[in-house]
Amino acid sequence: MVDVSTPTRRTPRTRTRTWTVVLAACVGQFLVVLDVSVVNVALPSMRTDLGLSTAGLQWVLNAYSIAFAGFMLLGGRAADIYGRKRMFLVGLGLFTAASLAGGLAQEGWQLLAARAAQGLGAAVLAPATLTLLTAAVPEGPARTKAIGTWMAVGAGGGATGGLIGGVLTDTLSWRWVLLINVPVGVLVLTGAAIWLAEGRTGERSRIDLPGALLVTAGLASVAYGIVQTEESGWTASATLVPLLAGPALLALFVLVESRTAKPLMPLRVLGARAVASANVAMFLIGSATFSMWYFMTVYAQNVLGYSAMEAGLALMPTSVAIVIGSKCAPRLMARVGAKNLALVGTVVAAAGFGWQSTMTAGGAYLTSICLPGVLMMAGTGLAATPLASLAISGAAPGEAGLVSGLVNTSRTMGGALGLAVLSTVAAARTDGGTGPADLTAGYALAFRISGSVLLGGLLLMIFWLPRHRSSVQR
Repeated sequence: MVDVSTPTRRTPRTRTRTWTVVLAACVGQFLVVLDVSVVNVALPSMRTDLGLSTAGLQWVLNAYSIAFAGFMLLGGRAADIYGRKRMFLVGLGLFTAASLAGGLAQEGWQLLAARAAQGLGAAVLAPATLTLLTAAVPEGPARTKAIGTWMAVGAGGGATGGLIGGVLTDTLSWRWVLLINVPVGVLVLTGAAIWLAEGRTGERSRIDLPGALLVTAGLASVAYGIVQTEESGWTASATLVPLLAGPALLALFVLVESRTAKPLMPLRVLGARAVASANVAMFLIGSATFSMWYFMTVYAQNVLGYSAMEAGLALMPTSVAIVIGSKCAPRLMARVGAKNLALVGTVVAAAGFGWQSTMTAGGAYLTSICLPGVLMMAGTGLAATPLASLAISGAAPGEAGLVSGLVNTSRTMGGALGLAVLSTVAAARTDGGTGPADLTAGYALAFRISGSVLLGGLLLMIFWLPRHRSSVQR
């Protein structure tokens, strides 16, 4: 077994086992990211089978994403304190069990509860995958390559979710988009229990459960309030109460963190320029790009008339683009630098979103889905890897799990809130219309706003991101 807590001599046997650790980490990350997008094409079937409302359909996505984002800091800290292997197994076990429960759900609330439990399992699993990887691979080109592989596999999970979900929904049923995780999870659990060795870098101590509950409740409250605007309007109490309560809970979270002896997120972590700037940039990129899969899928199905499987196949070039972008990023980073590559990737993605915003109700596949989708996701793949690398390079010893959790939290938190906002904006633009032209106008507006957010992120990165990894300052 590979001891991921201490350096080992790099023999061929050790290198082989190290990449076994990398494989386990990548499979875990693939499952986590896959379940963000795999349900998209199954939403119409879920709605018919379980009688879900439009808002309920959004919560099939948001219940997972908000629990994922809200508890990821807790999961990252737990990996440092209680051990990476242990938290990997706990997270994957909970994720697998929740997938089984979701696949067997008979009522809408049961599905939403299972999705939230999946998100909690993912929040424990995802930081453990990255800390396992960074502990097993020494800093330098090898680690950069490993992180690029991890990012590519994660991107592939999100990108192929539509295809996998479409195939399973059309050939079996929507339930299998969740049940498919069970045999894979059991297999990876067995292999991880045998091959991984325990390792931790933090001292054993109590973890900050109040902080995790506050940040999750705050995010959920804000997202719920945004979703309620579509049904109740901005001035209704059902909207105003959660919109006001959410920021108050997040402010209380910051206050608690500043006074807790062992905070979930030590505020000093954000004193590192690389950590702070990379996470804000990741938040903005996540808020713009996460909803792309949702809108592209519903555009293909609701406007162009594609089946679930056809919609998944239509997004395959986009899936390949984000994997290629993520895999090419480490090599390009070595030539042009992390900051420059992040800027280039963001520009490419923004161009794709701008192109996609010109979509029409009778759009051709090549110009309304394929080519703009390739630009959007290739750019995202190029930008995400250098941002993650910059953030982790700013981590103090013993805080790699915390910072990796923060990176994933920023991206997923941005995605969850971005989806809530953009879905509401798109629905408001249609003004109750359900025809192809009305729906397309709403989707196009969402893409225009996403492109504008990316341009704002570009300006932020120009002036705030450190130019070289060596320039990380605490």
